[in-house]
This record gives sequence, structure tokens and C-alpha cells, in this order.
Amino acid sequence: MNELLFFAICFVVMALCLIFRLVKGPTIADRAITADCMEILADMALVLFALFSGRGIYLDIALVTALLGFIGSVIVARYLEGRL
Repeated sequence: MNELLFFAICFVVMALCLIFRLVKGPTIADRAITADCMEILADMALVLFALFSGRGIYLDIALVTALLGFIGSVIVARYLEGRL
């Protein structure tokens, strides 16, 4: 239980750092990378919550959001390259 609380606090600190970069990011690419990192943090939070609650449905949700995040990252990268 204490380990989950420790990791939850770590995720909050990392999310605050990422929010700073999302707001201050000098380029659109920095903001896209930050959004991708925040999506990964949200997936990891879902995995931790699945461990905490003992329900596997949150793992399925984390898997779906990870796949959607990957597809979104590819689309943003292609748009920034000008191939979309």
C-alpha cells in the first residue's frame, strides 16, 4: 500500500513537470512529446489503480488508451513532417 502511494506521488510530480513543459514548450514538437508523455503517465496510473483495486478492467482500458496514444503520436508526427 505504501509503495502505491509513493508511486502515485511520483506520478503527480512528473505530471506537474510535464504541464510546465506543455505550457512553456518552445515548439509544437515539444508540446506533442509532452502530451505523449502525459498519456503514458495516465496509462501507468491506470495500471497502478488496477493493482490497487484488484480489477483487471483497468488494464484493458490502459491498453486501449496506449494504442490510441501511439496512433495519435504517429498522426501528429506525420502532420509536423508535412506528409499528412
